Formats: sequence, structure tokens, C-alpha cells
Amino acid sequence: MATNRRASREAIQKRRAGRALNDLFSGRGSGQLDGRTEKRRQRLLEELRENKRRGSGEELKPLEVLSHANELLEMGESVASLKKLCAARKPPGDRDQLVFVVQQVHEAYGFRSEVWGLVGVADEVLRAAGVPLAEE
Repeated sequence: MATNRRASREAIQKRRAGRALNDLFSGRGSGQLDGRTEKRRQRLLEELRENKRRGSGEELKPLEVLSHANELLEMGESVASLKKLCAARKPPGDRDQLVFVVQQVHEAYGFRSEVWGLVGVADEVLRAAGVPLAEE
């Protein structure tokens, strides 16, 4: 059975790099998003604001919040605007387990350190998990 590699990190990175190259040579500014990307940005912002998935109406899981926020930061959204959208979450009580899970998730996904605060993970936990913090 063939696996779908369209959504792999490598495939996404290649598409973004290709669009950037095409935009550069076509004279479009790097600050402009194409129509499809702008619609995706609007959907991600809406889902974060409502804390629900558009199709099912289910509450966003912490991993989805991290993924949405990370993608929005890559599109040029500011951390401050994301903090205004997202309701504060409380981290689980077991700090050692949290450090372990954050370390695993960071190795698997490589989310930017700024997005972890949206799910209630403090900088001390990120340091303990070995996640490099963004310069402020």
C-alpha cells in the first residue's frame, strides 16, 4: 500500500520553497500571501479563536493548538496576536511527565518555543526539556 506523503513535513517544506521561488521571480512581494494560503490563515485563526475544529466542532487538542500557532507564526502572524486569540490553558500537574512529553513532542515536531505558552507550558519546563528558547 502506498503511503500519502503529501502532508509530510518535507513535502510541505518543498511546496513552500517552490511558492517562494515562484513569487520571487514573478515580482510578487514576500509579504503577500497567495489566495489559498490566506484562506488557510483565516481558517486557522478562526479555529484558534473559537477553540473548535471547523468541520466537526470538536474542541482543539493541545497538539492542534501548537500546530496551528506554529504555522501561523511561519505565515507572519505575531505571538501577541495569537496570545489574544487563545484562552489560557493549565498544564497538567505532573511536571516530570510534562517535561518528558514536551521533549518527545519537540523532537518529533520541532515547534517554535513561542507556541508552547499557548497550551500552558512555562519556559522553565521548556528549558528542562532542552527546547531552545526564542530570543526576546
